[in-house]
Amino acid sequence: MRNQETVLTPDGLKKVQAELDELKSVGRKRVAERIREAKQFGEIGENSEYEAAKAEQAQTEGRIETLQYLLQNAVIVDKHENDGKVGIGSIVRLRDADSGEELHYEIVGAEEADPAEHRISNQSPLGEALMGRMAGKTVKVKTPGGVRAYVILSVDE
Repeated sequence: MRNQETVLTPDGLKKVQAELDELKSVGRKRVAERIREAKQFGEIGENSEYEAAKAEQAQTEGRIETLQYLLQNAVIVDKHENDGKVGIGSIVRLRDADSGEELHYEIVGAEEADPAEHRISNQSPLGEALMGRMAGKTVKVKTPGGVRAYVILSVDE
């Protein structure tokens, strides 16, 4: 199986590293303490607290492995490499061609995407349509509600 690159901005790298450090230093200790306490409730085979603590341990260890994999395969993209074109790290202001509504998004890698925070993935339909385009261009995006057109008002890095 080939390793898949993880595109991260410098801020995204810091967040992934911080989460990993937190899980390794605090998360593991918290789960170990919970398992230790659960063992005191009686026989392990019939102990729901113990089972829940072991499930949390598995989840924590799985997340640690995922974060380590992401960091091992990270490609850090500097915001200053886009030359006025939309790229990872760009902040793009758009106008919906139909409604006239103005929107703004930061283009990030899939791991950092959070649409509620106006951070969309370069792999999302809108992100893909915007990549490499400059201000003044119109892009069309296929959505569940049909094709939508957006005018790129500005691209900031």
